[in-house]
Amino acid sequence: MSLKTSPFCLSCSFLTVLLLFFQLSYSQTDFSQLDAMLQKNQKLLGNDVVALVYKDGKIIHSKELGEFNAKTQAPIASCSKWLTAALVMMFVDEGKLKLDDQIGKYLPIMNSYMKGYVTIRQCLAHTTGIENDKGSLLKILQRSKYATLEEEVNAIAAKEISNNPGKEFHYGSFGPNIVGRILEVISKKSFERLIVEKLFRPLKMRSTTFANDNGNGPNPAGGARSTANDYMNFLSMILNKGMFEGKQILSAKAIEEMQTPQFTNLPVKYTPKVAEGLHYGLGEWIQEEDASGKSTVVSCPGLFGTWPYVDKCRNYAAILFVKTLLGEQKKEIMMQFKSAVDDVVGGGCK
Repeated sequence: MSLKTSPFCLSCSFLTVLLLFFQLSYSQTDFSQLDAMLQKNQKLLGNDVVALVYKDGKIIHSKELGEFNAKTQAPIASCSKWLTAALVMMFVDEGKLKLDDQIGKYLPIMNSYMKGYVTIRQCLAHTTGIENDKGSLLKILQRSKYATLEEEVNAIAAKEISNNPGKEFHYGSFGPNIVGRILEVISKKSFERLIVEKLFRPLKMRSTTFANDNGNGPNPAGGARSTANDYMNFLSMILNKGMFEGKQILSAKAIEEMQTPQFTNLPVKYTPKVAEGLHYGLGEWIQEEDASGKSTVVSCPGLFGTWPYVDKCRNYAAILFVKTLLGEQKKEIMMQFKSAVDDVVGGGCK
């Protein structure tokens, strides 16, 4: 005896599957609550806002408010540190330096001031022991005028030592700028040219630059200007373990090293209020960790409020791109932003 299937039943089954598919697709991309939250807080965020969410190889949501769009260029302040750290890791991948190299190997002036034994790793992790500017992020950003990065680093060499390297965490600009100068020495190219050639061009970050119009040298720790689109290209590379459009920009090992909490047991001499309680990797904050201390969300908030992050468990990247000073209220909005995205994307660490 054979079973016969009714064409009507087949049609019903197909329709049911199709409806379920569309329901699932809609639930995964319904960002209406997120958009409502952003609109509610638009004034607090400075009116001009871009929010992008990237997953599965594409932008799954984009929201633009005010005069900003995803191609609008603006200062990104400390978000620059993530870019600088990635450039350093490219040199590590190429075997041109090691994270535990001492900076005196490349900058003899540091030996003259008894700072040559500080390592590149300690520079990227803000544990150099060199006395940084105290106080707010704004004070850190307000640098003296230096015509070149070499001039600035020579001035840093003469600074007082507050502690031996690797003994305390003090967030600031000195470490990244020292390493930026080391890259200039190795490559015999300016930092601005170097990062364009090795990082920005391969990532199609055509509107991102460390050049400025005020006659000062580059500031690897906080002097970049970028767009939401450009920075998302960078985040997608980080999320995809160094791959961008089929090309390996950074090794997966380099990405993992950047995302590993560094010197987690050190006393904290200074950290921004928005990052209190967080550990630091290389050029980025460990925003969330699992029970074993392994990073699950990494981010790099900037003084001007732009907040990029990568959620490794939910396998997505996002950026809230704005141009107003970062404060505690904006931190709360950012946490609401991430929570709203998480609700739509679903998933999490197992």
